[in-house]
Amino acid sequence: MSADPDFPLPDVTWPPAQPFWAAAAQRELRLPRCDSCMTLNAAGETACRRCDGSTFTWERLSGDGTLYSWTYVRRAFLPQFAGEVPFLTGLVGVVEDPAVRLATRLVECEPGDLRIDLPVEVVFTALPFPGGAAPVLAPYFRPRSA
Repeated sequence: MSADPDFPLPDVTWPPAQPFWAAAAQRELRLPRCDSCMTLNAAGETACRRCDGSTFTWERLSGDGTLYSWTYVRRAFLPQFAGEVPFLTGLVGVVEDPAVRLATRLVECEPGDLRIDLPVEVVFTALPFPGGAAPVLAPYFRPRSA
């Protein structure tokens, strides 16, 4: 897929993160687990954060997590997001290993709904592409249903 060079789209073909985006296209959240020490790592890592190993098995996660931090974005930091403000972004620790935190968009909530350690769950949302490019599904998070 060729992306507009003026728009910050994810490179879904970049080898270290390609399995992450392929899983998202199937509405699954997957992250790499080190084959040497079994540590869960963030997508895009080329070396294990614990042992520096370089081989991984991509593991399907539950999609549950806890909110570690968030920001309410009121001003677009890139002109391409001018139509998107305001929005919420956050760091979510996955329940399989809370030390692994995903930078993500928070949806279906208001800033006043949020608190540290709020249980959240993944939802997959199409990222809008300018110029008619095919959409990419991205994992966003919302407060977990009761």
